Amino acid sequence: MELRSLRYFIEVVKQKSFTAAAEKMFVTQPTISKMVKSLEDEIGLPLLLRESRQMVLTDAGQIVYQRGLEVLAAHSQLEAELNDLGKLARGTLTIGVPPMGGALFTPAIAVFRKRYPKIEMKLFERGSKAIEAALLDGEMELGGVLQPVDLALFDVLPVSRQLLWLVAQKGSRWDRSTEVELADLAEEPFVFYGESLALSDIVMNACGEAGFTPTIVGRSGHWDFMAALVKAGVGIALLPAPYCRRLDIDAFTCRPVIKPEIHWDMAIGWRRNSYLSNAARAWLEVARQMLPANLGDDFLRVSTERFGAGNKDRE
Repeated sequence: MELRSLRYFIEVVKQKSFTAAAEKMFVTQPTISKMVKSLEDEIGLPLLLRESRQMVLTDAGQIVYQRGLEVLAAHSQLEAELNDLGKLARGTLTIGVPPMGGALFTPAIAVFRKRYPKIEMKLFERGSKAIEAALLDGEMELGGVLQPVDLALFDVLPVSRQLLWLVAQKGSRWDRSTEVELADLAEEPFVFYGESLALSDIVMNACGEAGFTPTIVGRSGHWDFMAALVKAGVGIALLPAPYCRRLDIDAFTCRPVIKPEIHWDMAIGWRRNSYLSNAARAWLEVARQMLPANLGDDFLRVSTERFGAGNKDRE
């Protein structure tokens, strides 16, 4: 069984389209079709069925897809180990960076680039859930993940543990509050996180725990755009505390959310018991030196000074 045929078949399944798979793999559609047909002939069973405009995996197709992912991941690991025999002068490192956590990784990325200039860093912006899937599939070695994750599947290096804060327009009813109970936001319109982001599920579950389903008027995976929508009067938002520090205190009111507290726990994750290249291990060493794993208490103090209720200079 050719790995190329297997790789093309898996991409067709992922993309749910021969055309899209061909574009992703930079080949023609007839090439993709030919390779999948060759795989079916070798196995002796059909792998894909076309029903109307949909593509359906057969039982054999399900098995080949699941085991094929494992084969390609093992092949990727084999290549990494053979190409990585003790040398760090050259190489490639693929890292997933979540949209909401990118700023946390910037210092480590800058130091790594200076320390290892000949290692090519490939950075992909994806949500935490997509990064977890890519780590398991062997598409990337390391990635930013939002905890909790399944520790039977992943090892993690904690990066930052923060609370989510309410972000509202200046002049709102929370200006003189010191903190906000989540239930008090039940009637407010929310600028929410994208559905593909793990933080969306975390906030939605917290709202359910507080006894309401939030009214969502917009979604984004980028904190600055969410803040801009709040400033424009579209709704309120819940943002990780570090991003509140960047907001204009004359335009925004930011308060910690309680009952329940909602945690934003970022970590660097990798597949448990997998081989890590020298480049990946070097990145983790830089990360341990550079990433702010204990920002919480210090940020709480600074943010209270900047956004705390009763600031006479600002009222």
